[in-house]
Amino acid sequence: MTTGDAYQPVKSAGRTLDVLEALAASPERRSLVDLARTLGIPKSSLHGILRTMVQRGWVEADGTGTRFGLGVRALQVGAAYLETDDAVGLLGAVLDGLSREFGETVHLGRLDGAHVVYMAKRESVHPLRLYSAIGRRLPAHATALGKVLLAERPPESLDKLLTWPLAALTPDTVTDPDALRAELDLVRGRGYAVDRGENTEGIVCFAMAVPLHSPATDAISLSVPAGRIGPDTEDRVVSALGRAVEQVRAARRLISA
Repeated sequence: MTTGDAYQPVKSAGRTLDVLEALAASPERRSLVDLARTLGIPKSSLHGILRTMVQRGWVEADGTGTRFGLGVRALQVGAAYLETDDAVGLLGAVLDGLSREFGETVHLGRLDGAHVVYMAKRESVHPLRLYSAIGRRLPAHATALGKVLLAERPPESLDKLLTWPLAALTPDTVTDPDALRAELDLVRGRGYAVDRGENTEGIVCFAMAVPLHSPATDAISLSVPAGRIGPDTEDRVVSALGRAVEQVRAARRLISA
């Protein structure tokens, strides 16, 4: 394909990807009628797409054959992506070290447009912990991971990345444009972001970008229930995140920019 070629999307391929993305975003199986209404695909066309995807293992139907969810093939491809991702492999030891030091939930997140996606996770050793899952996609403005990565971008690019008005996940989510811009300026100045119950009530999260690319696309975070936050917790966590980032900086030559 040359630079001057006009791109013409393949309609059937686009619809198939729309189905996969809709099922991936749903916490439960969805019906044919529901998917057709949401995606704007005629039921007759959607039925054929779903039958093909079921046969190939990308989609599974329930016992009644009327509700659909992702199939094992989607899991296999997602796992293969993580296994071959340079950042996930390089940062594994860093996440392990933070997990051992604090015993709290640790994440590697990646900016994906206006969202951040969990790429890797280390579980907290405590019964009271943050619920999360690898592959979960959250609004960047409502997470420490997302805010520290948004702060890596020029301030004037914020309107291109985010769609206003912003969603409020909790009563503490920052949704006011001026307040968010002011917070991102603060993040740029101090080098880390904090989410104080903005994603999940009662959870405080600290995050720092990792210098694998410029601007950074990945960040690491540590999440702590508010009840376990002490007077020196922020200083200790930020210091540990800083040491982790320096480890990554030293190993940067192992990954292509």
